[in-house]
Amino acid sequence: MAGPVTQPPSFLLTNLKADWTTKPFLQRCQELVKVIDDYPAKDLQPVFPWLVESVFGSLDGVIVGWNLRLLQPRTNEYSVVMEFLDPSGPMMKLVYKLQAEEYKYEVPVSYLPGPVKSSIQQGVLPDCPLFHNKLQFPLSGLLTLTLSLNPFEYYMFNFAYCLIAPRSFPQGQNGTASDSAYFVLVDTYLKYFLPTEGSVPPSPFSDARGSVSPPTPRSPSMPLAGYASQSSGLLKRHISHQPSVNADPAAQEIWRSETLLQVFVELWLHHYSLDMYQKLQSPQVKEPFSPTEEHILVVRLLVKHLHAFSSSLKPELAPPSPSAHSHASPLEEFKRVVISRFVQQKLYIFLQHCFGHWPLDVSFRAVLETWLSYIQPWRYTSENSSPPGDSHSRSVPEKWASFVQENLLMYTKLFQGFLNRALRTDLVNTKNALMVFRVGKVFAQPNLPEMIQKGEQLFLEPDHVLHQRQPRIFPTPSRGGSFLSARQPPEADAIFKVKNHVYSLEGQDCQYKQMFGSELRSTVLKLVQIIAQARQTAKRISDHSAEAAANQSFLSWFSMGSSDLNSTYTAGEADDAGECVRKTHEFLDRALDYLCQIFRLNTAQVTQLVTNLAQVPDDLGSRQLPDCIRGENGLVLTDLGRMQIINGLRRFDIQYQGDPELQPIRSYENALLVRLLYRITTFLNERYAVQMEVLCSRTDLLGRMGRFYLSCPAGAAERRRNSPAAARAVLVPRRPRLSLRTLASYRTLLSITLLYLLGALFSFGPLSSTGLLLVAAAVYGLFMSVFSDKLKMH
Repeated sequence: MAGPVTQPPSFLLTNLKADWTTKPFLQRCQELVKVIDDYPAKDLQPVFPWLVESVFGSLDGVIVGWNLRLLQPRTNEYSVVMEFLDPSGPMMKLVYKLQAEEYKYEVPVSYLPGPVKSSIQQGVLPDCPLFHNKLQFPLSGLLTLTLSLNPFEYYMFNFAYCLIAPRSFPQGQNGTASDSAYFVLVDTYLKYFLPTEGSVPPSPFSDARGSVSPPTPRSPSMPLAGYASQSSGLLKRHISHQPSVNADPAAQEIWRSETLLQVFVELWLHHYSLDMYQKLQSPQVKEPFSPTEEHILVVRLLVKHLHAFSSSLKPELAPPSPSAHSHASPLEEFKRVVISRFVQQKLYIFLQHCFGHWPLDVSFRAVLETWLSYIQPWRYTSENSSPPGDSHSRSVPEKWASFVQENLLMYTKLFQGFLNRALRTDLVNTKNALMVFRVGKVFAQPNLPEMIQKGEQLFLEPDHVLHQRQPRIFPTPSRGGSFLSARQPPEADAIFKVKNHVYSLEGQDCQYKQMFGSELRSTVLKLVQIIAQARQTAKRISDHSAEAAANQSFLSWFSMGSSDLNSTYTAGEADDAGECVRKTHEFLDRALDYLCQIFRLNTAQVTQLVTNLAQVPDDLGSRQLPDCIRGENGLVLTDLGRMQIINGLRRFDIQYQGDPELQPIRSYENALLVRLLYRITTFLNERYAVQMEVLCSRTDLLGRMGRFYLSCPAGAAERRRNSPAAARAVLVPRRPRLSLRTLASYRTLLSITLLYLLGALFSFGPLSSTGLLLVAAAVYGLFMSVFSDKLKMH
């Protein structure tokens, strides 16, 4: 069978673009597979960037592409997309086909994360080898700089950028992020290019010249002027990119793995630098990048897989030795340093930013679980085969002490960040209480607090120990080496490692606050008190919801009283509220136990504190206003008052202060009747206003009955006293008026209907039943008018 007739590339691309908008999705993919198989690389070269943009969307977010972030398994296109974008699928075959011809594709530097873009525009080459030998210097200046990427780098860049690109998705389209095609593809690529077992599969495509080779590195001896001839002196520092690739053919097996990881880390994590994070502490500085919850979930997936990848290092290579180094494969070397040299610093600053800027709501759970996943690498080893319920009872193996020490800030500094959030969080909310419980459970694992404390003791050793070891700094990507450089010798001292870790992330002038110091201990005691108060508040809410459920029972439907428009709880929510309160109590109780274990708190004192708070009368806290000061425009909350409101300890008794007849229509009211009755009563109140005032001004029994039916509800002025806006409220004289809004309540309508049916059983007609109801209402009003004063005194 004759091969396809080679046509001009522009003609092929034009036909594909025309078919893209007219043909069904499945047919388009089938034709793309045939084009990739049949056409040579020179014809596919211009098709590739268009296809990548059509699949992943444009970098500026205008073109959405295949909507991988919303594509769910239940859709018809899901399986077709997954097969087309599989690591061994047609799309990757196209990548390898173009890679063999060493084609290049440009990406504007303006789409890089903030710190990377800023560094390049200032003339400083970033530390990451991904950006070396890639810069293109146009004559128009640095603002139009571009990166020249090979096909694999270009593909992975667009795939990773798809997660953070601004997108305007169609309304009504949503789904679970962990089930989306994008999330599954990230997991698939990680398992394929960073395998925990075996090696990275070879390229499925090869031409006459052999298999696909990695990008050619620049020789370390090449002068900077020769590399940047159009912008002399632009690049102020240089890092050689894998100098051993040409010398060691075995190193070629991991260039795709390294590229994939660098792209993911740079685009997903490197949005904040240490300097930028310190500047963000000022409220005047606008936040440059805000990650989404979906973004955080993908980062957690990356963290979990990297732990599994790193932990799959062969046991015989775990204790490094010179002899083992010479025979270790590049992939095994990569596993050894993948966390410390590629992820640690950027993830720390990324999480530090999230802890300080994420909203105080339950969506923080995604950030929290990402952090907890990173600080528990032992959960992702093949040795961890115990059931999930038994994980807390197992001690953290001693071999992880070095990881804890070399990641000390991940444990101590971020724990302090979480503690500050917990003090400002509503712990009555079950999901917030769950987060405090989760952190307590993780840090209370046997042996872990001791490891953290040991790491702090090493860091606090005298500085002269560090200066003695300063000449023994080992080559890292930030110091002119690569991840294949000589490993740290086994005799490297733990003190040096801890100090080097802290100073590299926080700077030489950092003021370290001990996790087990007296200052943080006092903060933990504040959290213990807030937890105890939250338990008491949850109990008060539970009692209130139970009381509301009793009042909303079936028999209460026969009540003719007016509905409370300001009620907080409904009968339908009572069961859910009770279940949430039960879980809240359980989470907070166990969190208290864990805090006592971690910080060796006096259990008896904590128990006494909880007991004392439980003995405080329920109404004491609710009847007191939050802590505040009086300002020109009324009451102004203090920091303590805000904390009391957030944790449900105290509150303002906010009441509606306008015309009661103009309150919003409630769900238990008939909107048509509310509006109709309002018009009727408005007409009567305007027509007979003088007569109503004369009636209510009388001092006899008739006047008292008039005031009962026509006056505003008693106690309204008393309720307004506790409002924060009371100082600005304008007191408007309330004239007697008639109100029939109660008749628009479905409960009242049902009660009246049942009374009419009851009258029909005793042979009363509609007119007779109406008369009896009016007489009953008059008798009730007479009774309340005569005995109202005595009832109030009682």
